[in-house]
Amino acid sequence: MKTVIVTGGAGFVGSNLCKTLLSEGNKVICVDNFFTGRMENLTSLKGENFTIIKHDIQNPLKINETIDEIYNLASPASPPHYQKDPVDTLKTNVIGMINMLDLAKVKDAKILQTSTSEVYGEPLEHPQKETYRGNVNPDGIRACYDEGKRCSETLCFDYNRQYNVKVKVTRLFNTYGPNMDPLDGRVVSNFILQALKGENLAVYGDGSQTRSFCFVDDTVKGLIKMMKSPDDFTGPVNIGNPGEFTILELAEKILNKINTQSEIEYHSLPSDDPTRRRPDISLAKKELNWEPEILLSEGLDKTIEYYKNYI
Repeated sequence: MKTVIVTGGAGFVGSNLCKTLLSEGNKVICVDNFFTGRMENLTSLKGENFTIIKHDIQNPLKINETIDEIYNLASPASPPHYQKDPVDTLKTNVIGMINMLDLAKVKDAKILQTSTSEVYGEPLEHPQKETYRGNVNPDGIRACYDEGKRCSETLCFDYNRQYNVKVKVTRLFNTYGPNMDPLDGRVVSNFILQALKGENLAVYGDGSQTRSFCFVDDTVKGLIKMMKSPDDFTGPVNIGNPGEFTILELAEKILNKINTQSEIEYHSLPSDDPTRRRPDISLAKKELNWEPEILLSEGLDKTIEYYKNYI
């Protein structure tokens, strides 16, 4: 039995990851400061092999027992949350990353960092490969997250080179599914909740900007496969669904699935909002034998059902 730490374990992806790790027979320690994580995401996760620690990784984490693996998911991940306190977001991604890498070093544990497609910024390359260095605005309102994640990657690779810490870096593209915070501001949850409530769907710009949506079960499988990969494969590796849809197409799909009086309502485009986003997952296919299996239509059905029950 492995002992695994999941920071940000009460969050959307983190709670789904905890659930899967427990089902595989691991001992799981969920670490979260509950800034955006929700205790209700963890209510079904019980037993002697599951522990919850309320802790902010901006402070060193002291664990007495042996630790085999660390998944670091601790960071606000949606613009409304990470822009609410941008300095705190940066500290979580830089100071928090240092603290978790130090813990991995002391415990001789493998550590996986969940970076983001936001490191590519407003991409001049399409689709985005891991070799693309990005086009990020370091002074914009999204920079606290974008540059924070870029710095966290740098720290991982420097700890690997300097201290031989076993690191894994993944870059997550848009993920959706059960346990998404309804107030998170993510486009999938926004549209579904607006449609269920009979409110108009808020589309920013003309809706022609594209995103690639990966169902959370597929994302979690990708993270676990990355952790299990040989130690010399450090990444970064894209984890996302290469299916590309415009925001307008997503809105229309959701309207077609929900019996609602909602219509599409257009708003001005936020600052630094990327216009195109699609992962090249050739590396994940080759090194991890991973690719997403759940189509957007099926994933939306599962997510809509979750929010119907939630409401």
